[in-house]
Amino acid sequence: MRIRALLALSLAALSLSACATATRYDAAGDVHALLTAIRNNDHAAFDARVDRPALKAEIESRLVRQARASNMSGGWQAAAIALAGPAADLAGSALIQPETFRYAANYYGYTPDRPIPDRLTIAAALRYEDQDRVCAAKTKGGPCLLTFTLENGTWRLSGFDAEAANLRLKR
Repeated sequence: MRIRALLALSLAALSLSACATATRYDAAGDVHALLTAIRNNDHAAFDARVDRPALKAEIESRLVRQARASNMSGGWQAAAIALAGPAADLAGSALIQPETFRYAANYYGYTPDRPIPDRLTIAAALRYEDQDRVCAAKTKGGPCLLTFTLENGTWRLSGFDAEAANLRLKR
């Protein structure tokens, strides 16, 4: 009886692991397509694999957190929080573009003279978060730099952690 239970538990763990691997491999195809769109400056393909509302909401959330953590007086802090939404809309429109992400790709070594990693390499770099989410981290146990969410059969970029990425734009 004990052997059966151990065998059943092992098979369940193996099937869950296979599901996570299949999910990562499936997501890797859309991540590869996003990288190709960024490299080729293909706005239509880029937009098909980016969840703009989710990214704008993330920008707004970060602006609100920064305003709350600031030393501004109550009125100025409230104004900064109230302006976070419109500021996120402007920032999202300006920054959620292939050109911005090309800079990030170059920062991490994915320069135009290097081939885009294949689907298996990308899948190995993705971490399974849950049924509909995977993320890419710079190190295996590190924080998620990019998060992808499954939406209507397409894995779309839905999150970007600029602080974890430690990106510094050139001035």
